[in-house]
Amino acid sequence: MERNDTLGRLGEAVTRRPKRVLLIGALFLVVAGVLAAGTLPQLQLARFETPGSPAVLAQEELAGLGSGPPNVTVLVTARDGDVDQAEVAEAAGEVEAALAAEPGIEDVFSYWSADDWEVLRSGDGSQALIVARAAGDPTEARALVGELSAEWSGDRGPVTVAFGGQEEVFRQVSDEARRGFGLAEAIVLPGVFLLLVLVFRRVVPAALILALGIVTIIGSMGALRVVAALTDVSTFAANLVLVMAIALGVDYGLFVIARHAEGRAAGLSPARAAADAVRGAGMTVLVSGAAVSASLLGLLLLPFPFLRSFAYAGVAVVATATLGAVVVLPAVLALMGERLDLSRAALPTTPTGWFERVARRTMRRPVVYTALAGVFVLALGAPLLGLRVGPPDDRILPAETTSRQVQDTIRADFDSEVADSLFALPSSGVAWTAEQSAGFAKALSAVDGVAEAHGGGERYVDGAAAGPSPETFAAPIVVVPTSDRLDADPYGLVSDVRTAADAWGAGAGQGAQAVVGGYPAVLDDYRSALVERLPWVFLVVLLVSTLVLMLSVRSIVLPLKAAVLNLLSLSVLGGVLVWVFQQGNLSTLLGFTATGTLDLSIPILMFCVTFGLSMDYEVLLLSRILQEHDAGRRLEDAVARGLQMSAPLVTTAAGILGLSFLVYLTSGVVYLKMVGLGMALVVLVDATIVRLVLLPASVKLLGEANWWAPRWLRAPEGRQRARRQVAPVTVPEQTPV
Repeated sequence: MERNDTLGRLGEAVTRRPKRVLLIGALFLVVAGVLAAGTLPQLQLARFETPGSPAVLAQEELAGLGSGPPNVTVLVTARDGDVDQAEVAEAAGEVEAALAAEPGIEDVFSYWSADDWEVLRSGDGSQALIVARAAGDPTEARALVGELSAEWSGDRGPVTVAFGGQEEVFRQVSDEARRGFGLAEAIVLPGVFLLLVLVFRRVVPAALILALGIVTIIGSMGALRVVAALTDVSTFAANLVLVMAIALGVDYGLFVIARHAEGRAAGLSPARAAADAVRGAGMTVLVSGAAVSASLLGLLLLPFPFLRSFAYAGVAVVATATLGAVVVLPAVLALMGERLDLSRAALPTTPTGWFERVARRTMRRPVVYTALAGVFVLALGAPLLGLRVGPPDDRILPAETTSRQVQDTIRADFDSEVADSLFALPSSGVAWTAEQSAGFAKALSAVDGVAEAHGGGERYVDGAAAGPSPETFAAPIVVVPTSDRLDADPYGLVSDVRTAADAWGAGAGQGAQAVVGGYPAVLDDYRSALVERLPWVFLVVLLVSTLVLMLSVRSIVLPLKAAVLNLLSLSVLGGVLVWVFQQGNLSTLLGFTATGTLDLSIPILMFCVTFGLSMDYEVLLLSRILQEHDAGRRLEDAVARGLQMSAPLVTTAAGILGLSFLVYLTSGVVYLKMVGLGMALVVLVDATIVRLVLLPASVKLLGEANWWAPRWLRAPEGRQRARRQVAPVTVPEQTPV
């Protein structure tokens, strides 16, 4: 990286008036703290609707009829006998009447009010369901369901009542995520502090680095509060803020303090060394921040608030951490002066040591080491070839959670899942005749995985009439799926129903075309939109982050090689997710239930975050290698010295980050366990095998081609002249390790 006059002037300005800088920083922290204090209650888990999708169009048509898909399921269990007993029916009726009278609860019906509709009764007759819809946005609906659950759950005379359904599941997921955030804070911050004390062998510098991470958390949470006032922000965004703020705060703080320590070791005054740290490390921090931001901004291409939230969170973290590292931290270093003792810190101050020797040994046999490391990484990523995509459901919660228990009971003891029914409505807005609706329902009832279909006032099973339809949903056509098909192949079920609907519409003529909705259809459209836009997300992330690195290192080869190495790291991530969370290996140890599929949302998020962090490590290492090469050193010397001066910081930061991620294994939410284990392993593999073996070996194999660039991208003439005029430095051959 080139020295930047602007950064040099910034460093001098900051260290010349450190008290003024810290006063402004304190005011910023107070404002951010006030905002951050109210952030968590403003975060929510958005629904999975895809704007403009067939399921949303069906939902809008259904709303025109004054109805909507059910999202509340109440499980009523007879404490003795079965649900057909008079006292059980009376007690259940009281619960149903109370729900129907509650403002915001609509479309309430039950086994008892729907003429003993058998699909709402368990196989052994001991349990039955009340189904309803909580209207309003996710925040309003979930708050209302939470209040009703607290009021009505438990034993009520001859019955036991428990709440489940879509809104209750996601309400409890939000609660678990918030608890996970608090627990992670309580574990991560003291743990990181102890690790930093081991690195610096002093309390004060360790506290400085941790303070930078804490300030980054507060600033980022304050920014999320502002964003949450404008758009939906996911509860999980707070969990990302915690680990990324620690990651980047430690990364950037270590690099700035290490450059400060180099300056002090060279005899510079504290203020001069702090200013020089901004000049020397500032560009590295800025480029790293730009690369991380570019990786996360790819999530904005997805039309889902859940995933967009992480882009907002990531950019807020990068902006706060960068500002703290290049402005506030140098001011603190200058103000502390001689009182800051870094003499015993385990920071790289000389260009010789273990990392240098490993780099030289790797570069002596680059083909062998590239092959060995490549095989190892690809072996870890091999399970990714067995990826199976599936919808999110209640099993992301712990088994003891009440909504999870309700859904487990429905899967095990009920043949059908009424709350996950599909609906068909005319897409043209015209009304179907009773005869058309009946014919359509009859055709759909023959679809594999459909327990029964209702239309025109009739109920159909396997293509045959089965009596009058109970008055439940307002939709012209209602398709009730079997539990087995819904659990095994929900996307296939939606596809089969839509295919049958298209075939019937084509045969029935004008005005018979249908749109199919319902919660399974919503999830299928969500998955389809993700799959459709996923290549664009990957392409934008790769191109933008590579372009950022290309402009900073003035080379085309190095950024492309970095992208390839990052993709290798990502294969490890995919392999871990499939082997552990899809296939269920380690499920007993980690305490989760494997469903045999993965929801695409979390791997996409982890791809963007991991790619950004991998690019961060690449920038931190390449910046020092390039500085050594610009000083006129030959390729092997530049790589070895550059790694020696930067790799200890990267591996330290990666170790701290990996341990921070692992804290989320204590969470009850499978999503957070996935992030915790997957990110921890891939960060550690990336910072060791990929960056310490594959990076030097690949640079050696490419030789001087590493620095190739077209004329428009080449370094300024001054730097080219410096390379020609500075004599190469000869370094004695090292003893192999």
